[in-house]
Amino acid sequence: METMSAFDPAGSVAVVTGAGNGIGAALAEALGSRGAKVVVADLDAAGVERTVAAVETAGGTAVGVAGDAASESGIESLIAGATEAFGPIDAWFANAGIDRGRGLQASEADWESSFQVNVMAHVRAARALVPGWLESGGGRFVVTASAAGLLTMLGAPAYSVTKHGAVAFAEWLSATYRHRGIVVQAVCPQGVQTRMLDDSGPLQEILSHDSALTAEQVAADVLAALDGDDFLILPHPEVAEYYTARAGSTDRWIGGMNRIQQRLDEH
Repeated sequence: METMSAFDPAGSVAVVTGAGNGIGAALAEALGSRGAKVVVADLDAAGVERTVAAVETAGGTAVGVAGDAASESGIESLIAGATEAFGPIDAWFANAGIDRGRGLQASEADWESSFQVNVMAHVRAARALVPGWLESGGGRFVVTASAAGLLTMLGAPAYSVTKHGAVAFAEWLSATYRHRGIVVQAVCPQGVQTRMLDDSGPLQEILSHDSALTAEQVAADVLAALDGDDFLILPHPEVAEYYTARAGSTDRWIGGMNRIQQRLDEH
């Protein structure tokens, strides 16, 4: 397949959701340092201010939008604010994500909020952006999913299922519009040194098995991947091996995961 042209952040308008902290903040700073006009979006208004200041300190240009990037009205508001500040959006980094509930005790509210943030936020953003991108000749849609979206995350069914959904939607979007200039990529790291990892309890050791990366390392990998159009961005390269093993022998893979679960049960 012919490789599409690289995406140059310089002069582009890039929206980063969930950019108040962690990977989103690091992505915003990295894009700003490369000359992008960055729209920093997050529910955390203080986090938005910190990230905007960090982008500007690094010599970049940024504007903050505090609000819900998962709701239909929130997406509309965010796109309107970004367009008013900088013009048409060239790239959307759908980074906002949540981990709610544990085991079968995860509540209806845990499942619903996970679905809205981890899946429907991407659907709503794409629904709003893709028609314009088709008219203008293209755009880039980068979803921060998780290795859990390719494998699983023990103890966290709502997170695992909705991250699988995030990857599945990104895959569908790429298969449907790739030939029309829309590049879709899915970032699937394992353990990253963020608040989500700190709050993962006994799972922290498992998620950090192949070394927990900094948010800045993940952002650097994402920026490097913008030079091409590979669908999967794997900051932990070993995830590709796990993904292949899972597909090649699913029962063996599930058996191995169950053995890890048994060890967790002993804690």
